Amino acid sequence: MNALEIVPLPAFADNYLWLLLRGDAAVIVDPGDAAPVEQALAARKARLTAILVTHHHFDHVGGIAALASRHEVPVYGPAAEAGAIKGLTRPLREGDCVEVLDTTLAVWEVPGHTLGHIAYVADDFVLCGDTLFAAGCGRLFEGTAAQLHASLSRLAALPPDTRVYCTHEYTLANLAFAAAVEPGQPAIQDEIARVRALRAQGLPSLPTTIGHERRINPFLRADAPAVAAAARRQSGQPLSGDLEVFAALRRWKDGFRAPGAAT
Repeated sequence: MNALEIVPLPAFADNYLWLLLRGDAAVIVDPGDAAPVEQALAARKARLTAILVTHHHFDHVGGIAALASRHEVPVYGPAAEAGAIKGLTRPLREGDCVEVLDTTLAVWEVPGHTLGHIAYVADDFVLCGDTLFAAGCGRLFEGTAAQLHASLSRLAALPPDTRVYCTHEYTLANLAFAAAVEPGQPAIQDEIARVRALRAQGLPSLPTTIGHERRINPFLRADAPAVAAAARRQSGQPLSGDLEVFAALRRWKDGFRAPGAAT
């Protein structure tokens, strides 16, 4: 059997649409734009067999109509956001499984960024949309800090070598914040150098892994004494427990500007 290949298709300013391939069969994840998908299918002489959606934001669903008009394929996505995702044909809930390309994907509800956000979890990788980013996490557009903290804690409990396919190239900006939270953390400085080298070559910084994120991502490290101390200093509040630290980190990141960044 051909191995499963997962290919990033850049879109807009900083999105990645993930194309899953096995032989000549393909699945696209979060197609905000149809054009790069059609180009990749043509270049690889592949046929689209399914569309997977993690949440309803336009940069993740804007290409569904165009793709569905050319390819008769199922469109999987969160049942809780069915009303906001035009073209959704297979609504999914916690505990469902999707079989694509001889791969089983478990459906996890991971609210926070949006209320109905889902992730697709395989044995050795996760398609997590805008919930978990490399060195960061999604903004709280609809959910609560408690919801997002619980969702991230669940993802963080996956095996360390689980590959993480998130959908934005935010890594350097996220690492700048991580360095502000833990300025003495060598792993973060090493990662900044590594990602800068990749981006200078036009290469993506993704995927990351769960184990790597546990070492560098402040949003998965709210229980670390150095992270909690930084959040307390920044907020000027005592902060009791991991959830309060996490919420303070998310507020801090919302207004964060890296030193020397354009305003």
